[in-house]
Amino acid sequence: MLRLFRLFRLLPVPRVAGAVAIALALLVAAPAAATAKPPESADASLSLTDPRVVAHFDFEAGQTPENIALEPDGSADLTLALARQVVRVDPHGGKQVLATLPDVADPQTPLLGVAVVSGIVRTHDGTLYVGYNTGTAETGIYRITPDHEVTKLVGMPPKGFVNGLALDEHHGLIYAADSVLGTVWRISLDDEPQVTAWATGAALEPTTFIGANGIKVRGHAVWVSNYDRATLLRIPIDEDGSAGKTGTHATGLTGIDDFAFAGRGETVLAALNTTASGLALVRPDGTHTVVLTGKDGLSGPTSVAVRHHKVYVTSGAFLNGIDPNLLVADAGKGARAARRPSP
Repeated sequence: MLRLFRLFRLLPVPRVAGAVAIALALLVAAPAAATAKPPESADASLSLTDPRVVAHFDFEAGQTPENIALEPDGSADLTLALARQVVRVDPHGGKQVLATLPDVADPQTPLLGVAVVSGIVRTHDGTLYVGYNTGTAETGIYRITPDHEVTKLVGMPPKGFVNGLALDEHHGLIYAADSVLGTVWRISLDDEPQVTAWATGAALEPTTFIGANGIKVRGHAVWVSNYDRATLLRIPIDEDGSAGKTGTHATGLTGIDDFAFAGRGETVLAALNTTASGLALVRPDGTHTVVLTGKDGLSGPTSVAVRHHKVYVTSGAFLNGIDPNLLVADAGKGARAARRPSP
């Protein structure tokens, strides 16, 4: 495995596209998880129809979509990992570069050795926050204002790798999944931001390469995917704000990257970042079914977002270098519950 890492670092930067996810190509020989038995659940009625690619990107330019935040008008703000950019894709597929993260002369980023833009979240006023990994003092969480001004909110450990971000705007917090250090960081959104190691433990750590990956806040808990362990985890938020005991909600999710909740409850749509390219429906009982594949246009899916009756999926195409894209599908009645506010 170490020899593979060295070979990977020798690749020209334009071919190292795909951000965090591109390194997963080293692991595609892992055995596939057993097929889950379909449960008798009301969520089985969720269906996705008319999947279509609304925007294509240039793999050779490092334009590998890594993560996604949605705008009220249906536009999608994407991080382009190795291009160090955030781009907005409008509902008609038009693209606008919102920001480019600072160049770093000699990045020492863990896992990849190149600068990587990762997770993204959006607050109600249109401010964006993104993770930026460089292996230097420039590593951190960056703020992008609605007028496209880029500033660093807070530094993060250079030896770590901030991956997914999750916003708890009600409490003024961002949670960040660290794929190397096996940590969920909590960052306060105040005048003097504080960074706290909120949750740690074996369930969040990598076994061979990438540990904690995607992350969301739902139902008084922080949910985290672990790529190496093929798991979806739930960490309760205790009354004092501290982390409760980490529990495993689902297993056998080979290649799980980021994910999104599909309705009011605990139904999840998860990006399965493998050569087969899948979008999995993970039911509240932890079983799952693949509902979209490469035949629908996925190409190494990295993240998911749900707004009303539409599902957005980014593909980094890091495994084959073919057609990094943004795909949109229409959701059936199982996901339409997302129109109603969460309890």
